[in-house]
Amino acid sequence: MALMMARLYTGNYDVIALRNAYHGLSSATMGLNGQRIYKHGVPQGFGIHHALNPHPYRGCFGSDGPKYAADVAEIIQTSTSGRVAGFFAETFQGVGGAVELAPGYLPIVYETVRKAGGLCIADEVQTAFGRLGSHYWGFETQGVIPDIVTLAKGLGNGLPVAAVVTTPEIASVLSRALHFNTFGGNPVCSAGGHAVLRVLDKEKRQQHCAEVGTYLLQRLNELKGKYDVIGDVRGRGLMIGVELVRDRQTKEPAKEETADVHEKMKDLGVLIGKGGMYGNVFRIKPPMCFTKEDADFLVDVMDYTMSKM
Repeated sequence: MALMMARLYTGNYDVIALRNAYHGLSSATMGLNGQRIYKHGVPQGFGIHHALNPHPYRGCFGSDGPKYAADVAEIIQTSTSGRVAGFFAETFQGVGGAVELAPGYLPIVYETVRKAGGLCIADEVQTAFGRLGSHYWGFETQGVIPDIVTLAKGLGNGLPVAAVVTTPEIASVLSRALHFNTFGGNPVCSAGGHAVLRVLDKEKRQQHCAEVGTYLLQRLNELKGKYDVIGDVRGRGLMIGVELVRDRQTKEPAKEETADVHEKMKDLGVLIGKGGMYGNVFRIKPPMCFTKEDADFLVDVMDYTMSKM
């Protein structure tokens, strides 16, 4: 819906997304994805251009956000008419391996895209509602305000519910033709979403994520000092990535080792996500009721499993 609204509102067609991105598996959003594994061999991606990923650990410019941002301007100049419909980005890549975009990246890109007539869309499906601890929304970490925000997952705490948030002016473009969704406005899911938002505030889950996440990052960094196979520990709050490599200098992905640790941790009672471009990153995004005791159990199991490698 966000993609359609951006094109209708601006009257432009070209869209810029990021390499390593993940935005869904519908025929439209699949084209936005920047990973081969999430692209089926069907027509998709028309009018979509992928920019360099501002990845502080693996990117060619390290943590230099402005250098990555220059690639977006170059794409607009070389691969479009000079006018674009929008720019899509997770403000903190989830499926791509818990990658926080390089500092200073989004402010420059948002300005560039808006000058080219486009809208800025923030995919907050995995980052919203205080999970990052330091901020309620992922886009706040870069000091920007998007034109459209997409939400899901945590909004329903397991219930199927999603939302597209924008201004009345942008949303009004959908009135040009009939638009509806069979499941839209489901009263049970809507009530559940409201309840989740109330509990998040009442129980101060954002503060909780900040406190537990800080503790978990500390323990994981201690583990990094113990095992050379851990190349990077990154993240905020309860959105953390642990990347395994065979060599810290070359950063060769330790894909098989990651899969082995992943399975053995499961056998010991820890279900942990796995992702990243090379399948070598543990994606740690537990429920927001996750405690320090849970964090200790997670790290202890990871420690034991790695000691047996």
